Amino acid sequence: MSLDVSPQLLAEAENGQVRDQDFMETVRTSLPYAYDLIARLADELRSGSAEFADNQTPPPSEKERGQLLRALSSDAIRAGLERHFGITLAFQNCHRVAAFRPEDRGGETHTRFTSPRAQILNQSPELRDC
Repeated sequence: MSLDVSPQLLAEAENGQVRDQDFMETVRTSLPYAYDLIARLADELRSGSAEFADNQTPPPSEKERGQLLRALSSDAIRAGLERHFGITLAFQNCHRVAAFRPEDRGGETHTRFTSPRAQILNQSPELRDC
């Protein structure tokens, strides 16, 4: 299970729409490593002039790796993180996630980062079983 959903949030979902802020709070507390990593990348992107900010450091354990994989493999969680932080995410392997400015989605750098060539070049033997 990816998220620890409170009874209040479950009731909210059963009765209609879930507020983004409530959903993001659940993501933050359920997947703290993933949330904090995305927050850090968003801050780096906003504070710098680079076209994107990315993480190339493997998670400290499989627990954290699992959090990142769950966050980025869920359309709802990934889209919620993008809305919350005002970024576009791109993901290449078990830990290389990048934050782009939304207006740069589909641009040259984003397209290059998300290309099959980049995916192949970003592989290594230690990442094959992640």
